[in-house]
Amino acid sequence: MPDRYLGRRDKLRQAVKKSGADALLVTNFSNVTYLTGFTGDDSFLLVRQDGDVILSDFRYDTQLEGECPGLDMQIRCHSVTMPEWIARTVKAAKIRRLALEADSVSWTLLNEIAEKVKGVETLATSGLVEKLREIKDKQEIDDIKSAILAAEKAFGVLRATLRLDKTERQVRDELEYQMRVFGAADRGFPSIVAVGPQSALPHAVPGNRLVAGSNILLVDWGSRVNQYCSDLTRVLITGKISPKLERIHRVVFKAQLKAIEAIRPGVTGREVDGIARAVIADAGLGRYFGHGLGHGIGLDVHELPRLATTSTTVLKPGMVTTVEPGVYIPGWGGIRIEDDVLVTRDGHEVLTSLPKTLEEMVVS
Repeated sequence: MPDRYLGRRDKLRQAVKKSGADALLVTNFSNVTYLTGFTGDDSFLLVRQDGDVILSDFRYDTQLEGECPGLDMQIRCHSVTMPEWIARTVKAAKIRRLALEADSVSWTLLNEIAEKVKGVETLATSGLVEKLREIKDKQEIDDIKSAILAAEKAFGVLRATLRLDKTERQVRDELEYQMRVFGAADRGFPSIVAVGPQSALPHAVPGNRLVAGSNILLVDWGSRVNQYCSDLTRVLITGKISPKLERIHRVVFKAQLKAIEAIRPGVTGREVDGIARAVIADAGLGRYFGHGLGHGIGLDVHELPRLATTSTTVLKPGMVTTVEPGVYIPGWGGIRIEDDVLVTRDGHEVLTSLPKTLEEMVVS
């Protein structure tokens, strides 16, 4: 769909013009994919007022022709470095003010570009493409839904076949295999599988701990379909439900439901975060919830918008965000519940559908 990508670049062109630059060099690979449909890497996109050109090398020549028909391509040979290729292209286009993506240009690349494009003023920009990516179109939403479906089906198999003598790594490997069985191209990110006290680490790394080692098994996973990600978290109960576990799960569950209820156009990310945070704080557990409530998902598993105490972003229809409150108590464990939510014109739609009450999470 070339027109789809051209439309995105035309919107970006307007933002570049407002920045005062003649062109923007897009160096974030996810941004290049969003603007062109190209699924490779090591390639940059120069967005100008009078047209666009993708800068790549011979490895992607044929792939670019297939994925980006009609887009001007400049393919460098092995004896020319990317900074040199950028300089040649910028000079040929007679660009005087070149905007750069400050969040993705390394210090080394910045200096090399500045050295090789003397006489051209460079401007630092941030978020020009990422702001466009906040609002998903129908195809993007459908791809996210497909990624959710593959992840949920895989989790269903995992739960039905879970054995207590499995290690965290074995559970992770089986889960990621099942996501591919159900149509995912890949995992959306390294899956988190954490037993007992290890679940108190929000980004725990699976190891050789046995599922039988505790009554808590936290699983944070997601798949990738057509480049788009899903992101979910559930806590399986593999033993007795203690009063402490019951209380903490009830608080986290309530915090998530209250936050989801508040999602609608016009509300800020800070406001939604505050609703969940207040529930957890009122229960005396505020110090154990130390991360933001949620984040956007799309081409990247973490992207705009943010649901956090610092987020002034106003929610708009088409935004897709996670809602994932958690309570993490060192030495005991953690409870996190995460779903993916679409902002709609009149409110929201919860895209994920897996059970999440405490009773439903018990593995018999």
